[in-house]
Amino acid sequence: MNKQILVTGGTGYIGSHTVVELQNEGFDVIIVDDLSNSSIEVLDAIEKITGKRPAFERFNLADREKTGAFFENHQNIDAIIHFAAFKAVGESVEKPLEYYRNNLVSLMNLLENMKKHQVPNMVFSSSCTVYGQPELLPVTESTPRKPAESPYGNTKAVSEDIMRDFSNANENINCIALRYFNPIGAHPSALIGELPVGIPNNLVPFITQTAAGLRDELKIFGDDYDTPDGTAVRDYINVVDLAKAHVVAINRLLKTKQKAAYEYFNVGTGNGYSVMQLVKTFIEVNGVDLKYQIVGRRAGDIEKIWADTTYANKELGWEAEKTLEETLESAWAWEKNVRNIK
Repeated sequence: MNKQILVTGGTGYIGSHTVVELQNEGFDVIIVDDLSNSSIEVLDAIEKITGKRPAFERFNLADREKTGAFFENHQNIDAIIHFAAFKAVGESVEKPLEYYRNNLVSLMNLLENMKKHQVPNMVFSSSCTVYGQPELLPVTESTPRKPAESPYGNTKAVSEDIMRDFSNANENINCIALRYFNPIGAHPSALIGELPVGIPNNLVPFITQTAAGLRDELKIFGDDYDTPDGTAVRDYINVVDLAKAHVVAINRLLKTKQKAAYEYFNVGTGNGYSVMQLVKTFIEVNGVDLKYQIVGRRAGDIEKIWADTTYANKELGWEAEKTLEETLESAWAWEKNVRNIK
């Protein structure tokens, strides 16, 4: 019998790409998502790519009763990949309580039910925001975590602590946190990609929507950072490479290769690119015009960060493969497909 994986937030951007990779590897997937920042049509696209439609239930995991009822009805889950969370840095600064309530309560409800129903494994969607603005770059897994620059970042740090303490207290529960850097791009089929509800909070969908004529211009937040061209520097990873890291992490848990009840890994490319480099590369590889304007810095943003991925490469046997150019081509192919642009 195939192993069954619960993917929370599985119709979202990273979630949907991970569901595709899981199904391609022969796993049975059940998605729970409240569709607050995604669309039900994603299920059709996943089915088109993989030939198989994942099971789906709609509710918010911060609802303790509904979460409990779900686990009562699904007794054969082998592992959970937990994506479901609010994720806009700027919005979290304005609405901290909403972020703490949603992101932390949903995790605790899942862990409570993992213990009750003997679900032994979880892969958690963490973030490089737990490092704050590091003093030394690139960051390794032993780089000290710093106080987060935003409530969103803090929910990731606190979630990691909750999982560490919970897995240490419960000998049959094992957790892996993947600390993502900046996921961008889309599936090569152009059938799934990043399609935020409302105004995008992430750079690349803002770029593609501006190129498609949905936005008047791209706003670049700050050009006075201590970086080569003054714009912020990030480690941009292709979303398919990132999705594959989750499959590797799941296999590590299912085959009990982990070295501790709680582990964490940096998932990035090991390269830092500035916002301006990204914009210029997008224009160049896709041959499009893009209006942009430099505006002031955005609350909660850090200046520069990129990963040292040596540990993940060695320990997981995983590494990012796709180039920035092909990733930005895939993002534009997806946007054109969604907007019917020839």
